[in-house]
Amino acid sequence: MDQPLIEIKNVTKCFGSNCVLDGVTLSIYRGQLTSIIGQSGTGKSVLLKHIIGLLTPDSGQVLFQGQPLAAMKKGEHKVVKRKFSYVFQDTALFDSLTVFENIALPLMENTAYDETEISNRVQDKLHQLDLFDIENKYSSQLSGGMKKRVALARALVTDPEIVLFDEPTTGLDPIRKTAVHSMISDYQKRFGFTGIIVSHEIPDVFFISQRVAMLHEGRIRFEGTPEEIQQTADPVVRNYIRGLESPHDELTGVASQSLGQKRLIREMFRLQRHNRPFSIVLLSVENLEDVDRIAGHVAGQTALKNFAHFVKNNIYLTDICFRYDMNKIMVVLPDTDVDQAGMFCDKLSRNLDTDAIFDLSEQPRGLCFAVSAGIAQAKGNGQIESMLSDVEKQQNIFWECRI
Repeated sequence: MDQPLIEIKNVTKCFGSNCVLDGVTLSIYRGQLTSIIGQSGTGKSVLLKHIIGLLTPDSGQVLFQGQPLAAMKKGEHKVVKRKFSYVFQDTALFDSLTVFENIALPLMENTAYDETEISNRVQDKLHQLDLFDIENKYSSQLSGGMKKRVALARALVTDPEIVLFDEPTTGLDPIRKTAVHSMISDYQKRFGFTGIIVSHEIPDVFFISQRVAMLHEGRIRFEGTPEEIQQTADPVVRNYIRGLESPHDELTGVASQSLGQKRLIREMFRLQRHNRPFSIVLLSVENLEDVDRIAGHVAGQTALKNFAHFVKNNIYLTDICFRYDMNKIMVVLPDTDVDQAGMFCDKLSRNLDTDAIFDLSEQPRGLCFAVSAGIAQAKGNGQIESMLSDVEKQQNIFWECRI
């Protein structure tokens, strides 16, 4: 693997007798989203402030591109800090400034853009976060959730190289929470920034992160991919994740990813033990990013929620559908072969209409919502992993609507 962009090496930090960080070692890689999870009070926010240089360690080092921050000259450190943007947990909005002025502030302080360019960039971020008709309001006039989104717009308005998110979705409802996650993921793919997210939102952050680190008792207990952390045998990590997971996906109302995976294992056991066939259907919204771009991330996540609700209402009691990924719903069909699974997809296609997905009176023209379907039948001597790989490869558009 390439050299880490940011390295935390044996960092300790104590406040009086309370040792919050006790030898933390962690690597952050360029162009990836890394989520830092862990119980409240374990020092996740303190760790973020060390990364950006707001706090200095009692011992250990924080390195940027191999250079210790503590050894940098004032000018060098200033250049590095300009590469960062930070979304504070308490938003840190200025009460004396309007929403527009809060978002524009980083551009005014750190760029040479003229007033027109600054205004265009601020208006763009207001639209992308569905912050309409509030640019002249003050933070005291906003709800807690609205403040979060304004803070996020301010952090992204400079198109930073590295963005640190400290609990960016706290206080938001499920649709806006997933809209923020979708926006973070969308922006990261579009601009390639390196993101570090402190969050309790499990499994939601697994959908958007390339790496996950768990902070426990002042140290990194786990560091790896979302797939690896969900398969770990470490009882501390497993108990923490299970304690936060719900049997249902918060946004869509379908079964959670972990519950769906357990059902897959159970159906594979029935096939191997009793020769009972089953098939899976993977339904993917192919252009959710385009919907987000044209209509906003809230509209995109609302459409995904409505689609998942439609699928759930069109399966039998013995079937299960669950959130497989950020924009994917998987359906497990017991006692079904591949031809019968194809008939299920045909039924969905016939019954699905645009009104089930969008409120047409509120959507702009040029909007397209396309869904692809992949079908795979389990093999008695096969593995779940190979079946999932097969279904990903076989996807074809089976339904599309345009406004």
